[in-house]
Amino acid sequence: MSDSWLILTLVGADRPGIVANVTRVLYAVGAELGEAAMMRLGNQFAIMMMVRGAGSVGDVTGLLESVRAAFSLKLHIDETDAALHQSREPDVLVTVHGADRAGIVADVTGALLESGFNVLDLRSDVGGTADAPIYIMQIEGEARQGIEAVERAVAGLGQGLTVRVQALDTVRG
Repeated sequence: MSDSWLILTLVGADRPGIVANVTRVLYAVGAELGEAAMMRLGNQFAIMMMVRGAGSVGDVTGLLESVRAAFSLKLHIDETDAALHQSREPDVLVTVHGADRAGIVADVTGALLESGFNVLDLRSDVGGTADAPIYIMQIEGEARQGIEAVERAVAGLGQGLTVRVQALDTVRG
């Protein structure tokens, strides 16, 4: 069996048991799970995880076929040169609220890019009501040119957006 890391992506309608069944299959063959992100998006559930020790891309595809079929999941697997304990720690949190409109993510991330900001995690949601939707976005990242550069970059966004920039002191064991 291969000792290389694989990146698995599974997406399908949100149903109880997806995580338990995927991880049970991988555990049964002695696979090691690395970093993972799992979340509900709309009515869909998405899993991204690093796995090694379960064989090749083809082997893992075969191992997960029964779970994929049972939950009608889309499965994608890539080999990667990623390694554990290589994560980068965010030093800034940018929070955005505003009336939902096309282009918010592009406008905000474009301004952040100009300030030297590197996005490490972006989460968004839509709140409010169907008649008055509010877009909510939280972005964690690295302010490579300092937090002041990030603050200057987002200050000009306007257009009904409230943007808050906050320093983070992330401590992970």
